[in-house]
Amino acid sequence: MGWIDRLKEGLTKTRKNVHRSMLELVGQGHDPAVLEDVEASLLGADVGVRAVDRLMTRLRDEVGSDPIQTLKDTLVEILNPAQSDSLETVIRSGPKPFVILAVGVNGVGKTTSMAKLASRLKRQGLTPLLVAADTFRAAATEQLEIWGTRIGVDVIKHRQGADPSAVVFDGLAAAKARGVDVVLIDTAGRLHTKVNLMDELKKMKRVLDREMPGAPHEVLLTLDGTIGQNALAQAKQFHEAVGVTGLALTKLDGTSKGGVVVAIAEELAIPVRLIGVGEQEEDLQDFHAREFADALLGVQA
Repeated sequence: MGWIDRLKEGLTKTRKNVHRSMLELVGQGHDPAVLEDVEASLLGADVGVRAVDRLMTRLRDEVGSDPIQTLKDTLVEILNPAQSDSLETVIRSGPKPFVILAVGVNGVGKTTSMAKLASRLKRQGLTPLLVAADTFRAAATEQLEIWGTRIGVDVIKHRQGADPSAVVFDGLAAAKARGVDVVLIDTAGRLHTKVNLMDELKKMKRVLDREMPGAPHEVLLTLDGTIGQNALAQAKQFHEAVGVTGLALTKLDGTSKGGVVVAIAEELAIPVRLIGVGEQEEDLQDFHAREFADALLGVQA
């Protein structure tokens, strides 16, 4: 199955109601009741109030046009600012080692996503190094070590309970000594509302910048696509706290809330680096605005 097919399959649940209302719109024209149904289906997919207002305004203003084409074009306009160069391109054009600080709450798939990304970077000819800076949970380090063995990537770790900033310090030192291309730092999942945990992230950033001015070069926030508008709230709070530079949206397969990508693109000027639509390594992919609009609406964009 190709990437576009996997994306469409992953977004089946999200697309179902939206696609149905789109077909009604084509069949019955700009009937007010049908427009209300379209609006409700978009809100139900967690596209977000601001983005839905923009989409519905365009639909009502362009009465004589093909409504599905109008909707697709407007979706692409909203999503385009979130599209970016691939991380591989960003890394190759950046300093060496390129440092990625992965942040996010518990259970979003952060550790798995970083391991999958490390594997992908390795396949692209880059040398990655994983750093287990989640020292609160022994299981987190073990999970990263299992992944490291599986994909053939070294993991820098400390004992459970160690200062995460000390692990980060050693990880960067090892990266410099070994001449690796990219350092992927997996941090502890934390509630975005806990000030002390956010302060710990800020400390890691200070240590990195002291040892390598400008690092981390990417603060990558992993968000769970199944939680809809809560993902947008998390993104806003993490961004305010630590300056998020990229997003990885996971678990978009099997959720009815995949439209949150649109909401995030409309409200935050943060690139969506990666989206996950399945459990396999190849299901972690670059984000492309037009392909996503196509998969969301169920028709070719």
